[in-house]
Amino acid sequence: MALLLRLGTALYHAGIKLAAPFMPKARAWVDGRRGLWERLEARAAALEGCLWVHCASVGEFEQARPVLETIKQARPELPILLTFFSPSGHTARKEYPLATHVEYLPADTAANASRLVALVRPRMAVFIKYEFWYQHLQALKRAQVPTYLVSAIFRRSQPFFQWYGSAHRSMLRFFDRLFVQDEGSRELLAGIGISNVTVSGDTRFDRVMDIVQQDPDLLLAAAFRSSAQGPVIVAGSTWPDDERLLGETLSSFTELRAIIVPHELGESKLNTTASLFPGPLIRWTDEADPAGARTLLVDQMGQLSKLYKYADITYVGGGFKSGIHNTLEAAAWGRPVIFGPNYDRFAEAHGLIAAGAGFSVRTTAELRDVLDRLLKEPDALHKASEAAARYVRERTGATQRVTGVLLPQLR
Repeated sequence: MALLLRLGTALYHAGIKLAAPFMPKARAWVDGRRGLWERLEARAAALEGCLWVHCASVGEFEQARPVLETIKQARPELPILLTFFSPSGHTARKEYPLATHVEYLPADTAANASRLVALVRPRMAVFIKYEFWYQHLQALKRAQVPTYLVSAIFRRSQPFFQWYGSAHRSMLRFFDRLFVQDEGSRELLAGIGISNVTVSGDTRFDRVMDIVQQDPDLLLAAAFRSSAQGPVIVAGSTWPDDERLLGETLSSFTELRAIIVPHELGESKLNTTASLFPGPLIRWTDEADPAGARTLLVDQMGQLSKLYKYADITYVGGGFKSGIHNTLEAAAWGRPVIFGPNYDRFAEAHGLIAAGAGFSVRTTAELRDVLDRLLKEPDALHKASEAAARYVRERTGATQRVTGVLLPQLR
């Protein structure tokens, strides 16, 4: 079974390379890894004995960040290697100041994995949530590098729990400890004989609360908010289906102003997005006077988690594609969160719905009903807002539970 897993990974990498001439994301994956070993070798001396933190992309980095920053505060001299699987993660965080070096994860082959471990000699490795790479994990185990999985969540449908999943189960045994988000994950793992598990919760709760406690100010968003005659909705990480739904619905709510933050920021895409929303419309980078503007289109990365501060209601995109984006960034500010129908894999979405702070919609009629309820029923918005803030606040503390184990191992 391990052979089949390794073969599947090799075919997956080969497929990305074959798709590169035709697909921009695949091309970025291939191009980003050119010169990888030269870059790592140039930084090898500085990285020796590092903490290696690996994330799939931007979302997983937000889970890694509070752990990494807590460790770095306690051990400022410790070198940090931060790797990403996806180009979007690397591009967004390649200048992260606490990392000694930010790099792409080398393709998961035995030669690459052994070479990386021998080159930087990590003191510890931390993988985030869903990242399972057989060769890299095996190389770390062989080198006796303490290796941890943080903020993991498991579902019965995953290969680990299937009759054919022996190779996947073997990867779980490469970890010294698995920090999982919930008791259900611990029970699933116990059912296949994995007992080195701690229910720590999700470190994203700590990350989003940290942003709220910093209470950042965005002057343009503040001016847009203060000039509004009615409520403001902030829609983050939106895709075309989200934007069509929102654009059609907002035309019925003339009192509602919108801040739209698309997931993709190409010029053609931004023009299409702008055409879907009611005007007057201004762009973030235009730095125009927002007085009288109905829609503010944010055409710059890095603002979203702070923009939710200026909302009465929020909408988080991705629910009409592979899954919703980060709902906790909005809920942490005490804002109700609306999202599309594809949220089954996201425990926080279920939690927000159960708390009365989350709302899933499929159609413009459903979105209109939710907005009517929140904006027109007495106390509805207040209750949903309080429920969102409480849901996040009650689930903080995962970072302390994780670092309480990791830090003593780094001394």
